Amino acid sequence: MKSNFFDAIVVGTGISGGWAAKELCEKGLNTLVLERGRDVEHIVDYDDMIPPWDTKYRGRVTNEDRRKSPIQSGVYNYNERSKKYFVNDLDNPYVQDKPFEWARGYQVGGRSLIWGRQCYRRSELDFEANAKDGFGVDWPIRYKDIAPWYDYVEPVVGVSGSIEGLAHLPDGLFQPPMPMNCVESEVARRIKGKFEDGRMIIHGRTANHTRKIGNRGPCQYKGSCGAGHACSFGGYFSSNSATLPLAAKTGKMTLRPFSMVQEIIYDKETRKATGVRVVDTETLESRIFHSKIIFLNASTLNTTAILLNSISEVFPTGLGNSSGQLGHNLMDMPYGMGARGTFKGFEDKFTFGRRPTGIFVPRFRNINKATEQQDYVRGFTYQGGAGRGRKAGEGFGRGYKEELTKPSEHWSMAITAWGEHLPYYENKMYLHKDKKDKFGMPVICVDCEFKENEAAMVNDMMNSAAEILEMGGLKDIETYNWNKIPGSCIHETGTARMGNDPGTSVLNRWNQMHDVKNIFITDGSAMCSSGTTPGPSITYMALTARAVDYAVKELNRRNI
Repeated sequence: MKSNFFDAIVVGTGISGGWAAKELCEKGLNTLVLERGRDVEHIVDYDDMIPPWDTKYRGRVTNEDRRKSPIQSGVYNYNERSKKYFVNDLDNPYVQDKPFEWARGYQVGGRSLIWGRQCYRRSELDFEANAKDGFGVDWPIRYKDIAPWYDYVEPVVGVSGSIEGLAHLPDGLFQPPMPMNCVESEVARRIKGKFEDGRMIIHGRTANHTRKIGNRGPCQYKGSCGAGHACSFGGYFSSNSATLPLAAKTGKMTLRPFSMVQEIIYDKETRKATGVRVVDTETLESRIFHSKIIFLNASTLNTTAILLNSISEVFPTGLGNSSGQLGHNLMDMPYGMGARGTFKGFEDKFTFGRRPTGIFVPRFRNINKATEQQDYVRGFTYQGGAGRGRKAGEGFGRGYKEELTKPSEHWSMAITAWGEHLPYYENKMYLHKDKKDKFGMPVICVDCEFKENEAAMVNDMMNSAAEILEMGGLKDIETYNWNKIPGSCIHETGTARMGNDPGTSVLNRWNQMHDVKNIFITDGSAMCSSGTTPGPSITYMALTARAVDYAVKELNRRNI
């Protein structure tokens, strides 16, 4: 039993799990970190230095890839090399009651190896939204509660961005921003102050480093991260490059890959969790590990699946589910609506390097009385950028290759919207009664959709984008809608939400379970609302650091 006992257990090694491991270890706790997938060692296990022409399929997705992974192969950065960081869909089934694209990465580092790296703080507007319009439950925290923790994590994360002074998009402790190109700068200049609702273009805020952080970075502008590759330079934040090495440095971390947590063990006498039951995904052997506190960071759907599968006499519908909210209020973000056009000018200019971010348009709807909309609540933001491709080339031989080196006639620019998905109780995930995966875990079922409020934004998302581009001087403007379904934004949240009332929420203001005081959840499942800004991961990181600080203090006081 001694070899199986730890001060703390962390389930998951992604964005939030890495932070939980770092903080717990640095505070002196012997911590077991469990990952259901294989190990991935920073630099040693990367292949980002191999040129694309040395890969078998030149980076392309094969028909066999599409057969094995019909969902994952549709993700924007899935390709011949990055596919090793995505699951095989055939081996990891789930049931879609309604269409839901679930992107997953089961390895040490999780999706921190393949994330989009955009980082935007939530504002007071976000934390007050549920209480003001009545959708969902009121957040149990406000911006002032989490602001010091954004300050705490950002220097480690290495967020590059610009200071703008917007209350509804708080500034952070940024590294210098990655510069806009000439067309983006010109369009930003032309629209500045031209819209009564305050539309503006700023630098995209990204966890790609413009300055070195210890032995990490800076970004080399290779573009590999945009293709879902890990970075041997440590030019962007990941668990593998940052938090897990810091945890290991303490000598307090025990990392155990191939360890799928299926159940939390609960003691009804002490009303605490005593440990977790793990299935070794290589041998299928089952083991139990014990600890004083547990941090669940397996990602939104998997964290909740573990709780739903942890049934007992006290919690027959899932551990900590006295509120009946576990699995409900699932959210993503509606996105993929926008506009594109061409820019006449700067024909003597071209880009150099592959910048891993673009421009950002902060929210400008339902911010105040002047921007209030009648047909929908909340709002949306835009990401995008300008670029200049190369000529397609005609013929063959030397002439063909020379044509390919020439820039296309004009620059183009596009901006795409990311909107808010309201928390609806009926949007949910649950466990199948009969179907199990090859590890013996009940298969996850997802029943989630966008509703009237999300649909009411669509035309505004497209038309407002066109207005921005037109004001910026672009021509031949056209709008588009990619008709994305829930899940495809890869920002799934909810299912074990925070709240002040134990009757309507699973977690308290410290991300601590109302029903089981020594369990903390700080991944996306804890969120009360989806927000309008892409890049929720920086909020998970801040919440994790805050929750660990509280948990360790309570542990030392013997309150848990």
